[in-house]
Amino acid sequence: MTTLLTVLVGIGMLATLGVMLAGMLGLTQSDGTGTRSNALMRWRVVLQGVTLALFALLLLVTRH
Repeated sequence: MTTLLTVLVGIGMLATLGVMLAGMLGLTQSDGTGTRSNALMRWRVVLQGVTLALFALLLLVTRH
């Protein structure tokens, strides 16, 4: 269980970083509306929240 949660937290961190970088790159190639960048930043917030929840669960599991 601990290994699975550790892997999921790592994947969540990388996914959050990827979405954040894609959103930032979208800002530099702006089409004027920023709709795609806003959607990516919302996804970043969701992924960040899920990753933090998984991390909290990992801490609870590993606590003795």
